[in-house]
Amino acid sequence: MMQKYMDTKEEYPGCILFYRLGDFYEMFFEDAVTVSRELELTLTGKSCGLDERAPMCGVPYHAVDGYLNRLVAKGYKVAICEQTEDPKQAKGLVRREVVRVVTPGTILDSQMMDESKNNYIMCIVYLADRYGVSVADVSTGDYFVTELPDSGKLKDEISRFSPSEIICNESFYMSGMDLEDLKERLKIALYALDAWYFDDGMCRKNLLEHFQVKTLDGLGLGDLDSGVISAGALLGYLLETQKNNLAHMTRITPYTTGKYMMLDSSTRRNLELCETLREKQKRGSLLWVLDKTRTAMGARTLRKYAEQPLIERGEIERRLDAVAELKEQAICREEIREYLSPVYDLERLITKITYGTANPRDLTAFSGSLEMLPHVRYILEEMHSELLCEIRNRLDTLEDLCTLVKSAIAEDPPLAMKEGNIIRDGYSEEVDTLRRAKSEGKGWLAKLEEEEREKTGIKNLRIKYNKVFGYYLEVTNSYKNMVPDYFMRKQTLANAERYITPQLKELEDTILGAEDKLYALEYELYCKVRDTIAGEVERIQRTARAVAELDVFSTLALVAEHNHYVRPQINEKGVIDIRDGRHPVVERMIPDGSFICNDTFLDDKKQRISIITGPNMAGKSTYMRQTALIVLMAQIGSFVPAKSADIGLVDRIFTRVGASDDLASGQSTFMVEMTEVANILRNATAKSLLILDEIGRGTSTFDGLSIAWAVVEYISDTRFLGAKTLFATHYHELTELEGKIEHVNNYCIAVKEKGDDIVFLRKIVKGGADKSYGIQVAKLAGVPDLVINRAKEIVEELAEGDITGRVSEIAVKGCQKPQKKSRSKKYDEVDLAQFSLFDTVQDDDVLEELKTIDVGNLTPIDALNTIYRLQNKLKNRW
Repeated sequence: MMQKYMDTKEEYPGCILFYRLGDFYEMFFEDAVTVSRELELTLTGKSCGLDERAPMCGVPYHAVDGYLNRLVAKGYKVAICEQTEDPKQAKGLVRREVVRVVTPGTILDSQMMDESKNNYIMCIVYLADRYGVSVADVSTGDYFVTELPDSGKLKDEISRFSPSEIICNESFYMSGMDLEDLKERLKIALYALDAWYFDDGMCRKNLLEHFQVKTLDGLGLGDLDSGVISAGALLGYLLETQKNNLAHMTRITPYTTGKYMMLDSSTRRNLELCETLREKQKRGSLLWVLDKTRTAMGARTLRKYAEQPLIERGEIERRLDAVAELKEQAICREEIREYLSPVYDLERLITKITYGTANPRDLTAFSGSLEMLPHVRYILEEMHSELLCEIRNRLDTLEDLCTLVKSAIAEDPPLAMKEGNIIRDGYSEEVDTLRRAKSEGKGWLAKLEEEEREKTGIKNLRIKYNKVFGYYLEVTNSYKNMVPDYFMRKQTLANAERYITPQLKELEDTILGAEDKLYALEYELYCKVRDTIAGEVERIQRTARAVAELDVFSTLALVAEHNHYVRPQINEKGVIDIRDGRHPVVERMIPDGSFICNDTFLDDKKQRISIITGPNMAGKSTYMRQTALIVLMAQIGSFVPAKSADIGLVDRIFTRVGASDDLASGQSTFMVEMTEVANILRNATAKSLLILDEIGRGTSTFDGLSIAWAVVEYISDTRFLGAKTLFATHYHELTELEGKIEHVNNYCIAVKEKGDDIVFLRKIVKGGADKSYGIQVAKLAGVPDLVINRAKEIVEELAEGDITGRVSEIAVKGCQKPQKKSRSKKYDEVDLAQFSLFDTVQDDDVLEELKTIDVGNLTPIDALNTIYRLQNKLKNRW
């Protein structure tokens, strides 16, 4: 047995081998050490002919899923080696084979997967400075392929699909990609496969045989040389690990990145499309606002829409037409959503069915879902928009499969497939006959028990059963002396004896024979039903996609109605005209509905760049992000939060909002910022929308201002870029560009001053801000008054003359020790030294100012303010 184990282990290098021995999966040697450490299991040993006992640990077969999931979540591959013959019929060693290799990208356990997200596995082939990329979700049958020219676009695709596993050729390790970042930060399992996986001839053969076509042109892969190698290698890897013909992967979809709006990883993160920037939670993201879907398929489809907006006007309009009709037909929409609620995840159910792992309750869930489809299709008969009519035509009600399952499978079947009670009464005459024999057999046993009780006089005699001894007569020790001679002892217990009689043995053979036959027949019929359904995989997947799209459009219509969204107009003139726009997430987070609306106007002419100034916390970032989100929502086919919106199509949205140190790669805040700026300037086009916040703030004032100024000039020049841009900055000098560059316009956030305090009005108005209100914001943030007051003095002195010269003077003056002794004994010399930085005001200064005040011309309020100011000057010393 151990020799067989070692042979199997050699066939699956890099995998932990779960080796089935009876009721346990056992691991030996290094695997045992690894698993015991990772799963905190007891490490034991087994003698197997070596000098030392082999390390061993194991897990029960009935609880294997939990252990397996934990190992795979840690990035391990696990090979499942099962017993493939009945031990009762085996001669010598029971035959065992690896039935499946489980990896992070090939999980099928629904408990380990997020039903609202796809679990993708990606294959990357690096050939001659070009990347072939294929992506699949084994749980749903999705399968995509493309080619990419550089690592930048590859990063975007990895960010878009967020695969849990990447397989690649060895050359990819030398491509310059940051592999540690993929593994550590993004938590992607990365494996390099042997070179033979990427043999061109084998890859083509894999694809041709799987899709049963003569040429790859029929699959749309004729011009994708590296893409074909990637797709073929991925298919080969899946065939090897899944030990299955992958019948549910019925189509491969080639795509080009130019078909969708490109969103790089920074933009996805900054706009918080699917998760928040800090907590990494769905709540607070755009998807949190939009996702009111009723099915898991719909949730995954909506996520895809949000992550890849369209750039073709016709398709966007078709989606908007569908949403508009469902918004208007509110009663029909709500009926559709009610019927969709009981629909299970058909995509993942059909995968389990084709794998042969679906249990009887999966089939009842499947039939229960199909029962809803005729009602949904009937309601769609009243719809007239082009896309909803297409969905109706693609939505197969699958009534034949529903009828099959309803007639064959019991209403409340067990989870187990081989323990009976699966097949419904009346479906099979033979099953009914065996079931009657089984039930009547119980009557025979009851009759025999009563007869033996009367014959022997043993009042508590019972006929019982267990899987080890079969049927037996149990007599307690108190009646043991009354047992007749024809009772043959079978087992002795502490308080009773168990016996068998010739008549009971005969009944046992009849009853157990009928039971075994019944269970075997029920399992056989169940498999036939399951295989019949599996044979209709394409019909089911087509219907599942139609249901998912309908769920998405009905959800977008519901959200539009509840949140008072409007249908955007789509233009190709390059004009973005938003009236009373709102941030879709922030407005939902404000309980009192007090969100302040704002307009946005950008075009390809004089209104190309908006320079936005104003204090922090005033709402600049919210305003810019809401503009980007409104554009993005319009291009996924959603209504938008605004009074009206005319959206010019954009090919990419870039955001540069906030930054932090990337210490792991040795990059400072400013380096991260400049890297993102470089990416934007090199990859944006005249049709892109740029959201730039505080460019240049991570370095010195003059360097930062110079960089920001140069970036604005570069963006505005159509010879270089000419993109529509919202540019927030604290460099008021940039407001001078209005009038000097014809495409630049100044806007600011309105602020109302109340003495030393400010109120943010959150309204975008024409013109530039004359100051940043940084000290007031610091006060709102809770900075001590001592610091706030000192900062006011410093800023006044800096404003009077040359900054560079004044800083030295102020620093020297600020560090002078107090000339007078402390009048309070609660501060010692150390405390005074700590406060000496702020001790720049002397008593004589206050006296001199008092002498110059014209008391006769002071109003009462001016007098109070003067006293308050002078008093604060004196307090600064302490």
